[in-house]
Amino acid sequence: MPTDDALTAADLPPPLLTLPLPGGAAEECVAVEMPVALTVNGISQAVMLATPADLEDFALGFALNEGWISARQDLLDVEVLTQLDGIELALQVTAAREQQLKARRRMLAGRTGCGLCGLESLSQVSAVSPHPVQAPSLAPGALDRAVAALAPAQVLNARCGGLHAAAWCDRTGALQLAREDVGRHNALDKLCGALARRTEPAGDGFILMSSRASFELVHKTAMAGVGLLACMSAPSSLAIETAQKLGLQLWAFVREGRATRYA
Repeated sequence: MPTDDALTAADLPPPLLTLPLPGGAAEECVAVEMPVALTVNGISQAVMLATPADLEDFALGFALNEGWISARQDLLDVEVLTQLDGIELALQVTAAREQQLKARRRMLAGRTGCGLCGLESLSQVSAVSPHPVQAPSLAPGALDRAVAALAPAQVLNARCGGLHAAAWCDRTGALQLAREDVGRHNALDKLCGALARRTEPAGDGFILMSSRASFELVHKTAMAGVGLLACMSAPSSLAIETAQKLGLQLWAFVREGRATRYA
């Protein structure tokens, strides 16, 4: 909810800052990382460290990936409130979803967005598991084509070099959507939110990440109904295991004309 410390929407911090280097001889552009709190119907749910860009997409994607809502229609409104100490994303959801959230009692502060933090026991892990997915049939050269298109789509990263990117590409490898953030999982949440606003099925394409392949990225990709995840760096063991269980096709080291399939 708004407070006396709330600023206007025009005061939303920029995603990048230009800062002087010690000595005052030069300046550098750096990515902004700041607290972003997510509340649902006035109740605090999570505090993330994120880049203040595409925040409405972030709110929708995070809510879907965390299971706070099951469809875009469950989210009635998102208000972006700039506070003196960060940003609040005030989500308004349907009464039915609010009751389910209260039952779960998931109060998550300072977490990494991995889809497991905040659970009370191991027995609850299955409660946040996505449904199995099916990989799309890619055209020859699709991964190479997508990788070549990723750097030009990283508009913010081109200026500071400190942001991850998540992109959705069609079966031919043509890049259709891209989102950026200091956190790889945040970038993917933003992308998932943007995908949820489209009418085209997300499962007809694949997701490309500029980062390593971790459990959280596999989890969020499957939650979005996408059956193929390609990452430019190495995978973790849990990412591979989770991809195998979900039927998700996982590629890593997708760069410079090479790619390794792990699941």
